[in-house]
Amino acid sequence: MRLRNVFVFSMVAFFWVGAWAQGDALKRLEDSPRHQEWVNIEFEGGSIKAFLVYPEVKEKVTAVVVIHENRGLNDWARSVADRLAEEGFLAIAPDLISGMAPGGGGTSDFPTTDDARKAIYELKPDFVTAALNATADYVKALPACNGRLAVGGFCWGGSQTFRFATNRGDLSAACVFYGRAPDSGFENIVCPVYGFYGEDDNRINATIPETEKRMKQNGKTYKPVIYDGARHAFMRRGETESGEMPNRKAMLSAWQRWLGLLSKVD
Repeated sequence: MRLRNVFVFSMVAFFWVGAWAQGDALKRLEDSPRHQEWVNIEFEGGSIKAFLVYPEVKEKVTAVVVIHENRGLNDWARSVADRLAEEGFLAIAPDLISGMAPGGGGTSDFPTTDDARKAIYELKPDFVTAALNATADYVKALPACNGRLAVGGFCWGGSQTFRFATNRGDLSAACVFYGRAPDSGFENIVCPVYGFYGEDDNRINATIPETEKRMKQNGKTYKPVIYDGARHAFMRRGETESGEMPNRKAMLSAWQRWLGLLSKVD
């Protein structure tokens, strides 16, 4: 999709990074010209809300499920969905702790980030899988989708992205940002898995060799990239740092790679 635009990704990313120095994620969302909406997604065992952003294009496009960090679906995570829509993808970001905040609210209704984090680690794996499957089914069935589906997630969401690839057979790509691989299920993966890691993040990176070994043993595609000097969560942290700092440089490079990969999904 949109292969004609691959050559401009670096230029677009350059100007987008500069824009972040002038405002935060919420401002980006408020200023976005794209159609954004909250949708309710029900499934057996529960329901969640998800943030959906449509691209301004004339053709049907690939859908991307965005899985948030262990902070929940905050403004930054929603801004990632808007950023993907800006580049021509139909993006949906589920709030996996919907209904768990005081009063039955979601991420934004937790008193603190720590409270949201505690709720996330109370989630059962089967619930997360069911919620992600329902989200994927929802976005894939929209008339604006061309039937192709990718997933990408960050930190906790990166780990869930890798695990989702072991449970979902119609994914075209799984993009794991500084997340661990699951303990099992490699044989079920049908799509390529692309890893994005910061060099100074050994808690995660120490697991990469074993992941490479197990993916190879199962005949699966796994392509990790480690970004020089970057730390954990460099995609978020890099947006508030100066242009020569490792997290910022890694964020820019990772966005270029991610957009390029998504543009080529089958």
